[in-house]
Amino acid sequence: MEMERVEEEAEEYGWREVMLPRLIPVAHRPELEREPAGERRRGRDILVAMDHGPNSLHAFHWALANLCRLPDTIHLLLAVSSVHNEVVYEKSQELMEKLASVALQTIMVKTVARIVEGDPGKAICREADRLKPVAVVMGTRGRGIFQSVLQGSVGQYCLHNCKSAPIIIVPGKGLISHNRTYARSE
Repeated sequence: MEMERVEEEAEEYGWREVMLPRLIPVAHRPELEREPAGERRRGRDILVAMDHGPNSLHAFHWALANLCRLPDTIHLLLAVSSVHNEVVYEKSQELMEKLASVALQTIMVKTVARIVEGDPGKAICREADRLKPVAVVMGTRGRGIFQSVLQGSVGQYCLHNCKSAPIIIVPGKGLISHNRTYARSE
């Protein structure tokens, strides 16, 4: 059986450059502002999911450097197995206090911290539904892609189940340099 060969002509298409307006900030008159005159400009809520690992700390610093601005509020969220375990709760509280201090000293943003009990993925999605933040920021767990697919991950759960905000998953420092090294060696 002989296959018939079909030759397709490549269609050319026309295009035009789109001239976008220059983005110049416009200062509104005070009576048109949402907030009364003299109050601090309304900020955004940014949810940062934490654990005690270095990758979530890296994601927190990434959010400070790349996402936050002065009037924003960072909502730190840490899910633990039990809020009644005093050792876990005290260590978690210490972490949240340190991070709030860093956020204030670095870019002077307000920080709200919450330690919740339960599954991290569900807790993050529930908190995002409550807050309606502009973004949910979290770090990776540091596992390989194969292990994450088999065991699942909090990031994957949130990507599929959090409908209230975009999810930003910040790769850990080691993962970023590993990917760059791997890309160069190919």
